[in-house]
Amino acid sequence: MLLFALVSMSDPPCPAGSLAESLLLEMGQGSQEALAGLYQATHAAVYGFALSIVKNVQDAEDIMQEVYLQAYAAATSYRPQGKPLAWVLTITRRLALMRLRERKRHTATAPEDWGLAALDSQQVTDEDRIVLAAAIEALGDDERQIVTLHALTGMKHREIASLLDLPLATVLSKYRRALIKLRKNLIQEDAQ
Repeated sequence: MLLFALVSMSDPPCPAGSLAESLLLEMGQGSQEALAGLYQATHAAVYGFALSIVKNVQDAEDIMQEVYLQAYAAATSYRPQGKPLAWVLTITRRLALMRLRERKRHTATAPEDWGLAALDSQQVTDEDRIVLAAAIEALGDDERQIVTLHALTGMKHREIASLLDLPLATVLSKYRRALIKLRKNLIQEDAQ
């Protein structure tokens, strides 16, 4: 059960808060190396979150690039609060929603395009990717965003609730329902 391994990861694939904060502060002083470090540490989470909103690979890639440009430009206004990834993901969310409004389209991404960065490991087979993509496609938009944020960034549910402007109880409920749907879909797939 590949997804459950992703969801239950204890070490999030993003930088520790103090490292990301120091990178943002260095970016505020014009450090392009800090920008590269922040990108390296957070691009999977940013891309996955953008993709979960816009459901289009090219749009998600464009948004990811714009996020880092805007983060670099706004780094001088960043104030350390212990949540640097939330700051970056807030930029991501705003840009993704703007893209949706601009395009006025809500086409679904083909399962083979669901390039979740966490699945880029060589240990994950093509079959695992297809099965997981099909299972994720069965989720609603909010459920997909919540699971993606939790699995790729290691964000806590209250942080996700704050980022998505949803009540914590709603996030917890949607997360639980999403896991039940995923488990059901993956069990059905294993039975076939």
